[in-house]
Amino acid sequence: MRIADCPLDYCDRMIIALISDFGTQDSYVGVMKGVIAGLCPTAQTIDITHHLPPQDLYAARFTLLSAYPYLPRGTVYLVVVDPGVGTSRRAIAVQTRQGFLVGPDNGVLSGVLESEPILNAVELVNAEFWRVPQPSATFHGRDIFAPAAAHLASGIPIDRLGPAIDPQSLKILPLTAPTATETGWQGVVQYIDRFGNAATTIPASAVESANWTLSLGETTLPSGKTYGAVPSGQGLTLVGSHGFVEIAVNQGSAKERFGLAVGDRVFVTHSRARDKPNPP
Repeated sequence: MRIADCPLDYCDRMIIALISDFGTQDSYVGVMKGVIAGLCPTAQTIDITHHLPPQDLYAARFTLLSAYPYLPRGTVYLVVVDPGVGTSRRAIAVQTRQGFLVGPDNGVLSGVLESEPILNAVELVNAEFWRVPQPSATFHGRDIFAPAAAHLASGIPIDRLGPAIDPQSLKILPLTAPTATETGWQGVVQYIDRFGNAATTIPASAVESANWTLSLGETTLPSGKTYGAVPSGQGLTLVGSHGFVEIAVNQGSAKERFGLAVGDRVFVTHSRARDKPNPP
């Protein structure tokens, strides 16, 4: 199928959103965009970020999860954080109600996969849709993932890219889900941004219409609606723009102040038991 032959109902698939740990100093991102342009020149590419910490699967997972609600329906999300490139890990494409996800089956897609129904999932083994019959063992982003994203954006049905795989077999990164307690909620840190703000797994719905504090270790932080709710240099907890309870320091780094890392356990406590909402 040539791009010109694509039916009109594929027009909303012409956005490819890229997430990687490649940085922009080297040629890797530009090369992937070049491959996309050669296969689907009408596609618009949007750089979500290419500055994730190298090989940080959890950062990739959260970045995709937090960007996913804000791009148009039909977007193809191309995620390349792939420390297992060239090994037996699968290369996959997944179709959801919102669009398509393309990347390695190593957990980087799992935040969305846990929250969205999966309509179809395939392993990208059909060499007809690779860039070359023998892809590089170290750059599947160029030779497998970018071509797959371009073909999907141009209207190629996902089931032509490879055989179907069981959605239940897709890799999910181990991250403790938030749970209700007698006095509130417990969760873990799932991502830390460049400012040192730490997003937890506790959703905003767990603290709606409630007075609450957050405890990590022996430290208890007050809640606020903005970073400026406390004086400069002081810590607090609030709901971040991503929709999760966040740990922050006004004009400072919560990561440095509290020694935070992904997986650290945190506890939200409501001021009165009757303030606690139903589970989200």
